[in-house]
Amino acid sequence: MSSIATTNETSTIATMPTTPKPQTSKEVIAANVQLLIEQLEAGHSEGLTAYLTAMGRFHNYSFGNILEIARQKPDATRVAGLYAWNQLGRKVSKGQKGIRILAPMIGSKRKKDKEADKDITKQNTPVLVRFRAVYVFDVSQTEGAELPQFTERTTGDVGAYRERLIDFTIAQGIELEFKESIAPALGMSYGGKIAILPGQAPAEEFSTLVHELAHEMLHKAERRTATTKTVRETEAEAIAFVVSQTIGLDAGRASADYIHLYHGNAALLTESLEVIQRTSALILSAIEPPAVKAEETTNEAAAVAEVA
Repeated sequence: MSSIATTNETSTIATMPTTPKPQTSKEVIAANVQLLIEQLEAGHSEGLTAYLTAMGRFHNYSFGNILEIARQKPDATRVAGLYAWNQLGRKVSKGQKGIRILAPMIGSKRKKDKEADKDITKQNTPVLVRFRAVYVFDVSQTEGAELPQFTERTTGDVGAYRERLIDFTIAQGIELEFKESIAPALGMSYGGKIAILPGQAPAEEFSTLVHELAHEMLHKAERRTATTKTVRETEAEAIAFVVSQTIGLDAGRASADYIHLYHGNAALLTESLEVIQRTSALILSAIEPPAVKAEETTNEAAAVAEVA
């Protein structure tokens, strides 16, 4: 828009700022994908770093010990020894009974040959001596400092998008249910079914459903066997981020942290860029209000006419 001021001697043209044209869905999706890429390139957030540091104090137990833990305390979720809990600022509550597991005792076997005398690295060889009983405790048996959380939460006003997303999910022939039993998972996808943990904040629930819906749309049959878990989780969470951001929610760094947790990165996301953009556009087209659809159709027609 321009305003023209005229005098008898000169004419001055003062150009005023123009109002930018509304972005198309494709442009908004591309901008949000780029935002996520930048977050991934920035590295781990402080929250994720603290979480990974804390989780590093928990052991990966053998299958036999996992069975022992499940047998003695079926509701156990996070298990560690006394020392590990103390390092995390927690202590075992009075009266709690430990969970008995077997820990390997490692010794060393000294080599006395001439080769070992020449090379100190060959003098002692680690060997399994025996197993001994040790006791561990579940987080529910402890008290003290809260364990670090690895992610923020998606926030904002979902409005009618929630119902339209549910309708779209069901229209795809996917069974949707809300189940307490999947805790601590927020959502699960399995063979044409999606389970969502009830009680989540609306924005968080929306993001969770988009994530699981992306799994159902992309990661079944042939494509599931052709991709790694890292790729599948990167794609599903990237789509959840893009859709959530596009409808006005604030995902913060939640999705970047999640992708990092599954060892995903910006390069991996870029390799899946086409499928992420296409699936995000499909979901957004299905859940946007009718008025927005009509407006976009009009804008696209006008753009085509202008080019022509």
